[in-house]
Amino acid sequence: MPEKQKDKPDMQKLVESLSPNERRIVGFLEVGDLDKLRDESGLDKTSLLRALEFLSNKGILTLRSKEEKVVVLSINGLNYKRDGLPERRLGGVVVEKNSLSLMDAKKESGLSDNEFKVALGALKKRALINIVNGNIVLVGGKDVFVEKTLDEKFLELLPKKFSELEPEEKFSFDNLKSRKNIVEIENKKIVEFDLTDLGKELVKVDLTSLKNMIESVTPGLIKSGSWKGKKFRRYDITSDVPKISGGKRHFVNQATDYAKRVWLDMGFKEMSGSLIQSGFWNFDALFTAQDHPVREMQDTFFINGEAELPASGVVEKVKKAHEGGIDGSKGWQSSWSEDDAKKVLLRTHTTCLSVQTLKKIAEKKEFPAKYFALGKCFRNETVDWSHGFEFNQTEGIVVDENANFRQLLGYLKEFFKKMGYEEIRIRPAYFPYTEPSLEIDVFHPVRKEWVELGGAGMFRPEVTIPMFGRHIPVLAWGPGFDRIIMEFFKVEDLRDMYKNDLNALREKKVWRK
Repeated sequence: MPEKQKDKPDMQKLVESLSPNERRIVGFLEVGDLDKLRDESGLDKTSLLRALEFLSNKGILTLRSKEEKVVVLSINGLNYKRDGLPERRLGGVVVEKNSLSLMDAKKESGLSDNEFKVALGALKKRALINIVNGNIVLVGGKDVFVEKTLDEKFLELLPKKFSELEPEEKFSFDNLKSRKNIVEIENKKIVEFDLTDLGKELVKVDLTSLKNMIESVTPGLIKSGSWKGKKFRRYDITSDVPKISGGKRHFVNQATDYAKRVWLDMGFKEMSGSLIQSGFWNFDALFTAQDHPVREMQDTFFINGEAELPASGVVEKVKKAHEGGIDGSKGWQSSWSEDDAKKVLLRTHTTCLSVQTLKKIAEKKEFPAKYFALGKCFRNETVDWSHGFEFNQTEGIVVDENANFRQLLGYLKEFFKKMGYEEIRIRPAYFPYTEPSLEIDVFHPVRKEWVELGGAGMFRPEVTIPMFGRHIPVLAWGPGFDRIIMEFFKVEDLRDMYKNDLNALREKKVWRK
């Protein structure tokens, strides 16, 4: 008997060893396309790939994979695909009015400062508008705005393989790539397969007789006796099984637990509070002027509703501080509005917890005192490798009549040393609620640049006097925590921090013990 014939597997035994998912796809293997195979079989991608791998182990097909560059929509691209590019939105306003001021155009289009500038440039480049004496004037005909641009058509095509882009699509890609977070290239794994001679024979076999084959023995099956006269599926004990990864805490949670332990070991107590705060606690109590840009919608996420302000006279004392009623302070030289203080928002920092804790400490007269917090904050940021609209911050205060700036530097250096940074850069800075103030930086080894982690300083009298009735030194800090742990976990882009890529999560090392 020839060697080839001798090694040929028994077709009947092979058929009887097929799992339910393998049997579901065998009849469609000749389509040769993974997407079509998924549609025909009704299996999800993970189940389909696993079934193909089992068939490959049985010699029914050969699998191969390759990396393919795919153009996909980034965060702004997803929004623009739904709402229209900034130039489309601005163009719609101009077409309707024919002529309007720059300020009115920005307001009616609902664009951010950056989007408005880009939209102006795009429309001027296409010779559709002119700017005359601070007004936008329609130049091109209104019909031009009806038809979609090449860029808009390109967004609707995505995702698409980079290698398959037509020349005009490549032009649109280069144009949109120069703009922030509209399109990006992802490396995707493409799986392909070919049937072997054995596979070509198998697809012709009638598998209907296998429908009643028993997959596993269950107590119900034994008790009913329904297994009698039926066949059990053959199990291939030589095939590789899927790799099992043990469960573990998310790497950010590991680091969070460790950082909390560091603060506790340094004698701090933990403070906590709601993610939703009033403008009073988030801004006013921290002596942030009511006309400060950070209190605008482009920086802060506001929520419908009105907050209830605290009692016990603290509101009146904060108002007094803002209006220059504290000795030695000019305040902000403007009237303080209670309506602004009642606005509801997602907290932009955990420092709002610090000032609320100051009030509690003052009421109980329990100081010296040391408190810390570590929690989520939210800001309406443009998302990039070092910024996110949601991030963790670690907060701390030391309330002590003998506290000084040198002690503040000592606390910061000790914390960062325990977090793995032997050296940090500390430089002068400005914050409305601390004086003196400082910024903390660490050097990013991949980006080759210093990365700002956050600020620190000593609370101004305008913050402490409304709480204590007199100025008491308070050391305070609030660096961004996600940036602190980026280097240890080799995260080069903050957007990768919460992608929840299972493969990447499994590879992440455990935080230092």
